[in-house]
Amino acid sequence: MVRDGETLWTRWNTVAARQPDGEAVVWVRAGEPSRRWRWRELLAAARGYAGWLRGAGIRHGEVCAVVIRHHAEFFPLYMGVEAAGAIPAVLAYPNARLHPEKFREGLSGMARKSGLDWVLTEEELGPEIAALATGTNATVRGILFPFGDAGGQGAARVDSDEGRWNASGGAADSEGPCLLQHSSGTTGLQKAVVLSHRAVLEHVERYGRSIGLRPDDRIVSWLPLYHDMGLIAALHLALASGVTTVQIDPFEWVQAPVLLLEQIAAEQGTLTWVPNFALNLMADRIQDDEMDGIRLDSLRMIVNCSEPVRAESHAKFVARFERHGLRREAMASCYAMAETTFAVTQSEPGRPPASMRASRVALAAGAARKAAQDEDARLCVSSGRPIEGCAVRVEDELGNVLADGAAGELVVASVSLFDRYRGDAEKTAEVLREGWYRTGDLGFVLDGEIFVIGRKKDIIIVAGKNLYPEDIEDDVGAVPGVLPGRVVAFGVDDAALGTETVAVVAETPLGARPERDALRRRIVEAGMAADASISTVYLVPPRWLIKSSAGKPSRKANRERIERLGSEAKEAFR
Repeated sequence: MVRDGETLWTRWNTVAARQPDGEAVVWVRAGEPSRRWRWRELLAAARGYAGWLRGAGIRHGEVCAVVIRHHAEFFPLYMGVEAAGAIPAVLAYPNARLHPEKFREGLSGMARKSGLDWVLTEEELGPEIAALATGTNATVRGILFPFGDAGGQGAARVDSDEGRWNASGGAADSEGPCLLQHSSGTTGLQKAVVLSHRAVLEHVERYGRSIGLRPDDRIVSWLPLYHDMGLIAALHLALASGVTTVQIDPFEWVQAPVLLLEQIAAEQGTLTWVPNFALNLMADRIQDDEMDGIRLDSLRMIVNCSEPVRAESHAKFVARFERHGLRREAMASCYAMAETTFAVTQSEPGRPPASMRASRVALAAGAARKAAQDEDARLCVSSGRPIEGCAVRVEDELGNVLADGAAGELVVASVSLFDRYRGDAEKTAEVLREGWYRTGDLGFVLDGEIFVIGRKKDIIIVAGKNLYPEDIEDDVGAVPGVLPGRVVAFGVDDAALGTETVAVVAETPLGARPERDALRRRIVEAGMAADASISTVYLVPPRWLIKSSAGKPSRKANRERIERLGSEAKEAFR
């Protein structure tokens, strides 16, 4: 029950008073001793950072973009922003492959659109973002380096007196904004989702009930905290509920996926969340000798979220790790988005998600029915039922509510719905009407279960037939010579035909012309097998595709990148 006037900061203080010596956050770094933050010292460190931030000029209600690599001090710093009454917005730290100019452009776009007041970052990024706080086009008040010589780990501890801060950490209204989440998208084009203290606290309580959260649960996560799954499910759920969260460096996990399973075994982890691709990656890349001594018996839920849920991925993951104690019933699914704080639906704990073989012909016509034995089918996996406080309905293009079994746009209402897109009233009005959020996702409801089948804006319509790019990408990704998961498909208008045609961009390590020509033929054949005529195939080198902030290849960005290429450059990829 969320009390009137309760904020994240007051909730954390309540938890700390109840279990001052309990473990709040365990930070794991390969080859180093884990940093085990106990509640008493975590809040003391947060108050220290709050004092340092206030001394630097940050005031109540100002937005602090946090562009910092995850490490042990990240957690008290983030909480310190809340303690100071400011609004944190965690943004992605640039990876080595991102061109500095692209990073600057993206951050500048978010600063203008989201109204960022301060940037908290690391000193090595200072020169890249200095223009945001200097010159006539400055969009932020200042850039601060919490972990530099002038502040951070030492100086932040100086001001750790509890009495210095009021009980609310400078925010007396539970209806006031507590954080910004930037929805998935290419850098600079993300929408800033404004969430209130009440929305976050109401959400974690209801979502906690949907997964049967227990005091002895231990969350283990490698997820980046700039994504709602990492920030809300793996961090805020734990902090607000008083359960321990074990956090792994996301960059290290990418290099060594076994780290997640190692920590589940070492910490007796019970809960973790992953996007669908991570199941395939771990099943494919973790070697047998890496699993020596690792047991997964403690894991009661591994929740697949943020991408369409694939039955094949669940089966592959279970087959790979069941001999290490993984139970089939631990596999779970969830439908979530930043606009509803996090979860909309959740599959039932202790039971694998429901699934059905849906006729592709029927889906293309806007209906979900079970496929005949010899009929071309898509195996759809349920994302579960709406959690308490959420409602889901399906609408057609005109906003008419559709019956069960009809495919259309998923529309959501929730007690933890976002207030608005900061700095974008037009987009807010477009998607938020009378308390219902138009998700842009396509799906259907059957027997109370929610099935997500794709994105409305990504549907390819060829001669009146709906094609889902996810299906094409899955089929092309399975073609030998294509890098798995590194494919995008999209529609291209053909004025001569009066319809769209299908284009595919696929990464491949193959370089010789004969090999590439043969690969193109196999890709076209794979499309034909799925009743999709692929008219154009672009073969690009590894790491060419642009990713969204959620780590998935962005259809829109990659389509635009291809379209910007000159004819000669395009021809080199064809």
